[in-house]
Amino acid sequence: MQLIKSFYLDTLRLMFFCICICFAVDAVTHIVKNYIAHLLDIKIPLILGIWGGKGQGKSFQTELVFQAMGIEPIIMSAGELESERAGEPGRLIRERYRAASQVVQNQGKMSCLMINDIDAGLGRFGNTQMTVNNQIVVGSLMNLADNPTRVSIGQDWRESDFTNRIPIIFTGNDFSTIYAPLIRDGRMEKFYWQPNREDIVNIVHRMYEKDGIPKDDVVRIVDEFPNQALDFYGALRSRTYDRSISKWIDEIGGVEKLGDKLLRRKKIEKLPVFTPPKQTVEALLESGYSLLKEQQLIMETRLSKEYMKNMDD
Repeated sequence: MQLIKSFYLDTLRLMFFCICICFAVDAVTHIVKNYIAHLLDIKIPLILGIWGGKGQGKSFQTELVFQAMGIEPIIMSAGELESERAGEPGRLIRERYRAASQVVQNQGKMSCLMINDIDAGLGRFGNTQMTVNNQIVVGSLMNLADNPTRVSIGQDWRESDFTNRIPIIFTGNDFSTIYAPLIRDGRMEKFYWQPNREDIVNIVHRMYEKDGIPKDDVVRIVDEFPNQALDFYGALRSRTYDRSISKWIDEIGGVEKLGDKLLRRKKIEKLPVFTPPKQTVEALLESGYSLLKEQQLIMETRLSKEYMKNMDD
């Protein structure tokens, strides 16, 4: 137990430099609890549900936790929770769970099953109906939560066939759309991730650290664009590359020669060196105003209204 505690604290110290500490604590605690469940005389939920607003870095920060802990995750998306074949997604989840167990058994590494945006695949919105596959997926996940060491993928049961207990992590925006018995206490722990201003400033500062942007300037940028998701500030940095990439395209011969240069060049032929732009507060603010203008244009234009103007609102 002392070794586990020492590892736990070292991991938190490492992750402090990457992500918000409260996010790290919840994720690490859930994973560690499941790996020492046999030592604890309490009921441990197998699933951790991380939910919150769009673009707040739930999946990205969870993956940072995996990197810091040396975890080899098995990652699924909501798009894999439906199929033209009945029962296929439920079987796939059980196979992925057993694959994570094999990582523990064969490689000696910790593993975890992660399903991103689960409410997009299992949630009920408006008049949408639940499919057979939705029901089977929900049933499979509930069964895993109740029996995490006995997982069948269709073969005959064997008394010696035990699976390692593998923690499961969901990310999503609105868990109220998911079948309630799946997310009940005892099966799932819930963590609401809504970074405050201080969290956002710290994370964005780490994001811009390599560019030499001081924290005071980060505060200025965050205050200039309040109420934005974390991915907005990542998009600012990406947008500043556009002019440099356009210049680089001209240097390699223009648009007409892109295919030859990027895909059909000889192995010994090297592309011209791309020089990243020097990041400045002014360039980041300019990118931010451009993104903000696009957001407002989408909200104000609403072309779907124009296309279907004969229909009632």
